[in-house]
Amino acid sequence: MGAVGTIIAARRTGIIFRIHRIFTFPSYSLHRPLVYLNEKSKYMESDMNDRIKTLLKILSVAGLLYIFLVSIGLMGAAFKEFGKGFAENLIQTTANPFVALFIGIFATSLVQSSSTTTSIVVGMVGAGVLEVSHAIPVIMGANIGTTVTNTLVSLGHVGRKDEFRRAIGAATVHDFFNLICVTVMFPLELATGFLQKGATIMSRMFQGAGGIKFVSPIKIITKPAVHLLEDISARVGNSEIAGGIIMLVISVVFLFFALYFIVKVMKSLVVNRAEIILNNVISRSAVAGILAGLGFTIIVQSSSITTSLLIPLVAAGILTVEGAFPITIGANIGTTTTAILASFAIATPENPAPVVIAFAHFLFNVVGTAFIFPIKTFRMIPINLAKSLGNLAAAKRRYAFFYVLGLFFILPAGLILISKLF
Repeated sequence: MGAVGTIIAARRTGIIFRIHRIFTFPSYSLHRPLVYLNEKSKYMESDMNDRIKTLLKILSVAGLLYIFLVSIGLMGAAFKEFGKGFAENLIQTTANPFVALFIGIFATSLVQSSSTTTSIVVGMVGAGVLEVSHAIPVIMGANIGTTVTNTLVSLGHVGRKDEFRRAIGAATVHDFFNLICVTVMFPLELATGFLQKGATIMSRMFQGAGGIKFVSPIKIITKPAVHLLEDISARVGNSEIAGGIIMLVISVVFLFFALYFIVKVMKSLVVNRAEIILNNVISRSAVAGILAGLGFTIIVQSSSITTSLLIPLVAAGILTVEGAFPITIGANIGTTTTAILASFAIATPENPAPVVIAFAHFLFNVVGTAFIFPIKTFRMIPINLAKSLGNLAAAKRRYAFFYVLGLFFILPAGLILISKLF
């Protein structure tokens, strides 16, 4: 009887268990889709929020770009208000091409943006207060000065010897490339004027063919805002000079504000994926690396961001200096688009000089790339110099600080001061 009782109890337990499963399973099945729908709804809501944020950022960039273009037009108008005396003094200052070169280095090192320097130069050329031949050395100097940002970024690895060695190499390969380009092309430009001549031909081709003149739509769009600010400045100022100073201050504030936030907003849009993209591109080919650096810099409007992103990758040993070099060269070319865009805001059929100086900047970087990069012997010169400086800085860290202070600040400022005194 004991065995039979056990069997009956077991069967009853099994029946109860099955009944429990039958009656509880449907409630579980009904609950699961509700959870799934809730999660899907949250995902869709999050996705929609992300899209709205992205759209707002894109609209912000469009607005900031308009402010930037207005600042260039207003700057040109401001310089015209200063009169002939101001123009003559400025031309005399930059008449010495060596002084003009170091002005470009020093000014760009201070603002840490070649885009700002070149945009100001374009505005001056457009206003007729700076000649194209005097502006080209300033542009060359700006190309050297802009490399200070990624060199300063590399100093952040000073506490770790091996990382610091690689970081300095990655940063200064940009410095040495631009220094070699200036060393070769600066005397050639003084002797032949090949950059100015080539840029003039390009500007004529761009203006139109068969007697059809190019009318910049950018100038048409920005003209009302520029005129409005001119009128306000004239009313506030008691004279033409005072009005010109007010206009210049407004234009500089607008310029810095627009460029700063364009870079910041564009960085938030693309920088999260930048390292992955750049890493994948490098493994393909050097040409792909150049194109990646070019495209990314056009988007963020800052070569400093592109090159600075490479520093931690090289410092960590993920990239080599050789792998980062093509992207650096691409960034060098991509940064010229800011000046080209600025030139369209103030150039006229009667005064194509702003477009000429913008294209001279573009040609300087393209010719330098074509001269150095394809030939391995030439290509290895900036790479080997950068690695040597990296080894020296790792052994004696103070040399890295002397290098930054000497090249970007003390040397150019000293030579500018000497030229003023004598």
